[in-house]
Amino acid sequence: MTATFGVARWRGRYDTVDTFWGLGFPLIAVVSLPFGSAPWPLRLVVAALTVVWGLRLAIHLHLRNHGRPEDPRYVRMAERAGPRLAVRMYVRVYLMQGVVLWFVSLPVQFAMYGTGFGVTAWLGVLVWLIGFTFETAGDEQLRRFRADPANRGLVLDTGLWRYTRHPNYFGDACVWWGFYLLACSWWPGAATVLSPLVMTFLLVRGTGKPMLEASLRKNRPRYAEYIERTSGFVPLPPKRLTPR
Repeated sequence: MTATFGVARWRGRYDTVDTFWGLGFPLIAVVSLPFGSAPWPLRLVVAALTVVWGLRLAIHLHLRNHGRPEDPRYVRMAERAGPRLAVRMYVRVYLMQGVVLWFVSLPVQFAMYGTGFGVTAWLGVLVWLIGFTFETAGDEQLRRFRADPANRGLVLDTGLWRYTRHPNYFGDACVWWGFYLLACSWWPGAATVLSPLVMTFLLVRGTGKPMLEASLRKNRPRYAEYIERTSGFVPLPPKRLTPR
């Protein structure tokens, strides 16, 4: 994260951290791989799933931010930072995300020392696949929607977005519960349950869903109605609203 902060200062964009957030998890998995004591099938599956997820996320976030102005979240944070801008952004954004990245990745690290590829590991792969599908498909549906000028100011409420306001966040949470299950072949791995809980909390109550929805309420008049009829996180059939 310190190296990433240097790149961000050189580029003049603090949202550089978004891309390197995705790359940090594959780095941890690859570094952990040769030092683990778990059977090689378990270690290789955990590493492969982490690399696939992290690289896809990093590429997606880079392409999303490329050619656009700095993310408004970082602009507001920089404005509030005052004269000690560099120090405060480094500590509050980069070091903090580094700590969260390390903590959330504990199931990946502990899975490398598991006892074998059993029932919980297969269940973990299944949950990971569900999450990865939701996250990837949700991001792609949103990208196509935004790319069409006719949709400017409108709300995406088709595809997966018909059943949850945040299919990508739901998928992200499932991915990390999948990694947790892969770590559950021994009790220290099972003890890392706080890691997926923290990730889920951040997505639902932290920097994910609440900040995004506050912005969308202001910029899209129909978003309030979309909130009333669409599940906030877990995919569910949309509600039928009574005409007012």
